[in-house]
Amino acid sequence: MTENTTVRLTVAQAIVKFIAAQHSVADGHRQRFIPAAAGIFGHGNVAGFSQALAQYSDQIPFIQGRNEQALGHAGSALAKASRRRQTLAVTASIGPGAMNLVTAAALATVNRLPLLLLPGDTYATRRQGPVLQQLEDPSDPGLSVNDAFRPVSRFFDRITRPEQILTALPQAFRVLANPAETGAVVLSLPQDIQSHAYDYPAEFFRPRDWKIRRTLPDTEDIEAVAALIRQAERPLIIAGGGVHYSEAGPALEAFAEATGIPVAETFGGKGAVQRGADWFLGGIGLEGNPATNRLVARADLILSIGTRLTDFATGSQTMFQDPDVRFASINIAELDALKQGATAVLADARLGLDALAVAVGGHRVAAGWAEEIAARKAEWEPERARALDPDTPFDPAAPEHAALDIPETDAVLTQGQLIGLLQEHAQEGDTVIAAAGGPPGDLLKVWDATAGRHCHLEFGFSCMGYEIPAGIGVRLADPDPAHRVSVFIGDGTYLLNPTEILTAAQEGMPITYIVSENRGYQVIRRLQMLKYGEQFGNDFRYRGKDGEGARLDGDYLQVDLTAIGAGLGALARRAGSAEEVRAALSETRDHRGPVVIVVPTIPHADLPGAGVFWDVAPAEVAEQDWVAPLRAEYEDGLKAQRWHG
Repeated sequence: MTENTTVRLTVAQAIVKFIAAQHSVADGHRQRFIPAAAGIFGHGNVAGFSQALAQYSDQIPFIQGRNEQALGHAGSALAKASRRRQTLAVTASIGPGAMNLVTAAALATVNRLPLLLLPGDTYATRRQGPVLQQLEDPSDPGLSVNDAFRPVSRFFDRITRPEQILTALPQAFRVLANPAETGAVVLSLPQDIQSHAYDYPAEFFRPRDWKIRRTLPDTEDIEAVAALIRQAERPLIIAGGGVHYSEAGPALEAFAEATGIPVAETFGGKGAVQRGADWFLGGIGLEGNPATNRLVARADLILSIGTRLTDFATGSQTMFQDPDVRFASINIAELDALKQGATAVLADARLGLDALAVAVGGHRVAAGWAEEIAARKAEWEPERARALDPDTPFDPAAPEHAALDIPETDAVLTQGQLIGLLQEHAQEGDTVIAAAGGPPGDLLKVWDATAGRHCHLEFGFSCMGYEIPAGIGVRLADPDPAHRVSVFIGDGTYLLNPTEILTAAQEGMPITYIVSENRGYQVIRRLQMLKYGEQFGNDFRYRGKDGEGARLDGDYLQVDLTAIGAGLGALARRAGSAEEVRAALSETRDHRGPVVIVVPTIPHADLPGAGVFWDVAPAEVAEQDWVAPLRAEYEDGLKAQRWHG
């Protein structure tokens, strides 16, 4: 091949050929960065990308989806499950097809997950305009709906000339491969430009490796954090998603074992610790467990590792109550490393922990702190066990449940008991997925994600509709059918976006969807009762029959959730009792396609509370007299907020 060798390709062909040749390399392991493309074709991408993807289908498989947003979520889930080593390329048409990807872009960017989006755009030549689905702005003829991607993407480029991809694609992959910068990468592609041809250098399409680099810690920064640890009487570690992405779990376990410093997990960090230990606390924050939160309130040093420390983890800045509490961090992103005024180590989590272990030497926490940790854990364990026990019937008439307002339904299990059954069934290599509503919080609080039982929680964007397509992404990352991939969702999320179950059926993917049928948006109803004091618009009910203006306060909606699953190609079961759930899980474990198991659960019967404040303000004035006390309670809670730097 000579230096001047060229190959004439359309822009779409060149993009597909290029992405098929890109590889990620992490710790010497090399794999395809984009193992598959996905999309839905419309007039804005059918002439360009459908032709190109068909031409190169032997090099990059194509997944046909039902919803563009869902396909983007599948790409983010693949990225999360593969530790940011892989993702999907998703193409969409112009107008609404492209706009369906905006939510997916935001989720990827908020969660720092690589995702390559290739939406169509209106004609670059403009001679046809205005075209179907074009937004016309009298002050900016170059504006299109695709500009909505700019604030929710890490990299955005509109390709208006064929040769522009020679610089745009390498820049795009640089961002995808950079763990400190990664997120959604968007190449906006006018539909006419996709089909334009150009003589591209043949060298441009050579196989290329993108190294996912580990940032080395600064020795001075490490020593500063080590000094804080040696001075602290009650240090505590908060482990976030960065522990997973850097594969720092063993290093974290070794560090905690050597020092005795307790470890709490965020949503993103769930499962960072893979073995039970005296120092392991479990979930933290608004949906964490109360034992962890009591210990956090007592800590005089917080070392956060690979986390953004959102308000769920900090209790809207009320969690850290020691008057002299100090903060330290290990993070690859300076923005996150400096939060809470922390003494920061800008580094890969694994390398940072390895260096910190050397710097603290043989230091261990005081015996009194270890005893306090053991005492708090001992208080929580029996409470957790009672909440998950599926074989002790829930009694809505019991005095402790008098304030719950339990409605009459056909359910006999609580959602906590359903989780207990899922926990009982889970094996090494299995993954449970959740993202919005009650399931992710409940899993953070009580799920045992040790011994190889993975827990995939998306809570950076807390996006309803992520979960079902996320099963596809996780299955792409782990194709071993012996490892069960279970999507745990409520009926609200199931009804919002079930259609990728059909995609799983089309691809023959073994994914199990566990639907907790609790008759509404129950976690928001719970919040509504705490902040407003009356249910409105969250239960799934028919409109009442009291004439004009009647509310949605009639009988519960009659929806056959099992039939929906069966109609989308899944093996569908309805299981009401503990034994029926056990049987359904056991009998479908080896099914080589999607499975839907619908389980009625008792509305309003929640897991034990976390005892943490969340800054959601009730109305300052209201006609309903019960709102004023809720506002007063909220204002009292604000007194615990602190600024840390």
